[in-house]
Amino acid sequence: MSSSKDEGAGVAPQNKGSWSSFLKSIASFNGDLSSLTAPPFILSTQSLTEFSAYWTEHPSIFVAPALEKDPAKRALLVLKWFLSTLKQQYGSRSEKLGSEKKPLNPFLGELFLGKWDDDCGTTQLVSEQRTAYGTRSTALEYVDPSSPVSIIQIRLPNIHGDLQLQGYNAQKASFSRTIHVKQIGHALLHLDAYNEDYLFTLPALHIESLIYGSPFVELNKSTYMVSSSGYIGKIDYAGKGWLSGKKNSFTATLYPEGKERDVLYTIEGQWTDSFIIRDGSKKGGEVDSYYAKKNKTTPLQVAPIAEQDDLESRKAWRKVAENINKGDMDTTNHEKSKIENSQRELRRKEQSEGREWERRFFTRVNGDPLFDKLAKPIGEKIESDKTGGIWRFDGEKAKKAKPPFQEHQGL
Repeated sequence: MSSSKDEGAGVAPQNKGSWSSFLKSIASFNGDLSSLTAPPFILSTQSLTEFSAYWTEHPSIFVAPALEKDPAKRALLVLKWFLSTLKQQYGSRSEKLGSEKKPLNPFLGELFLGKWDDDCGTTQLVSEQRTAYGTRSTALEYVDPSSPVSIIQIRLPNIHGDLQLQGYNAQKASFSRTIHVKQIGHALLHLDAYNEDYLFTLPALHIESLIYGSPFVELNKSTYMVSSSGYIGKIDYAGKGWLSGKKNSFTATLYPEGKERDVLYTIEGQWTDSFIIRDGSKKGGEVDSYYAKKNKTTPLQVAPIAEQDDLESRKAWRKVAENINKGDMDTTNHEKSKIENSQRELRRKEQSEGREWERRFFTRVNGDPLFDKLAKPIGEKIESDKTGGIWRFDGEKAKKAKPPFQEHQGL
């Protein structure tokens, strides 16, 4: 009788051979694992381009800082919002599906467009793939064919002033006893009401329980939130150890810039479950809390597939997703290969014509003084050579971006 600790215990019997072969291939692979082909049965029905939606599935928490006049408390609410996004970003799929699935690698120019409607108003999402992962504002576009980079832009017009979130993210995966992922990029939040900006660095992560066939994400090391109002939030991530601890644990502190020991607030808990916010140190009185199960997500509204452009994620990957759900792995692989081969042909055509794919919502910039200013206290640097440049939402482009998007590419 097998136990949950047997190799491949979480894998269906008919897939165990492929699973073992996959584990052997990643253990011996040199280079970025994101370029490695995974067996279809461990694929998600979602493209990585869709992951941008996880940032604002709680619009009421997203908008809360705009209602707070005290700058320290406002920074705390921004930090609380960021922590509330972690479960959706890194834990919701394993909770729903029983294990983490490998997202579909986005293709260059892939788009994910949507909106959230609730009492806070309408929050718009744009995600675009640059072949690196994208910028969010209610548009996500895949940007660069050599390194997957997603760019996002999320905007919530509000009576208290607009809230705008944008950023981009590339991932480099490697293997050392398990899969380790370094995230390259950052996010920037702007609060119009206070002309205030926040920088967020992105967590490193690794995959737990991989050998047993029931993988889940654990976050590593530390990330930072830096405010233009003079406050810094530091988040230290920890997982379950051999003898103690709980999975998905963290401790966060908020302090004035340059005064790390003068802790204003401490937050402790599990980013997949709940956390407590205390005044000052860990022994301070409780001032707030968050319980993931009590905070229901607001559904993202996406156009029906029949009304989507051919470059929009769910329409582009529809046949692949349908066959994954059916368990038809041969057809899944066939439909996935059709998309990948079509993209290779488009890249060859562009190269022969001496042109580059034009992004619909985002523009590469030479530098960003705002990032430089906010990143200085924590020593963060932009690794633009690993993301095909620095990417920012382009309002003028967005005004002109209308389907069919392929026509703007001369296709």
